[in-house]
Amino acid sequence: MDEKVKIITNNDGKKIVQINNIRFKGKRAVNWEDVRLYLNDYVGEMYTIACTEDVVYLGKDLPDEYAGSEDTYCLKGTMAKAKANAAQGLGAMIEIATDGEHTSNRKEKHNIDAANGWYKYTTRFALPVYGQDGNIERYNVFRGFMIIRYDRYGKKYLYDVIKIKKETSNPPSC
Repeated sequence: MDEKVKIITNNDGKKIVQINNIRFKGKRAVNWEDVRLYLNDYVGEMYTIACTEDVVYLGKDLPDEYAGSEDTYCLKGTMAKAKANAAQGLGAMIEIATDGEHTSNRKEKHNIDAANGWYKYTTRFALPVYGQDGNIERYNVFRGFMIIRYDRYGKKYLYDVIKIKKETSNPPSC
């Protein structure tokens, strides 16, 4: 993804993807079509979850699901902007993902694309907060769940990032 992304470690030893650029901004709602178009450029890339060595692909369904899911539709304000800008760090967010949990597929519409079920991993990312002078003052840290579908051929694909919440722990300094 973007070269303005790096992996850092907080005081608790948890890895965080630090995203140093706010690409998707605006006073009003996020333009999810811009996010969808951005993600289209990364379809086909693959990343490895460090703690499991599982390979995860960015599939052709990711842009539409990420930018148009029910979870995305419900996001407002800061959380919507956080998810939109997290798109820049998805590769690194996959690499640092932890606490994987497997569940079987429950919806008939996913019988083929998620025939072997779903994985949910925890991931963290940080976004800059700019001061009046335009310089970075601090970073807000967010936690979310990466939803990964496990297809009938044994391949894993990032499907969405859901339930993004701002963490109240000490954010990394700049």
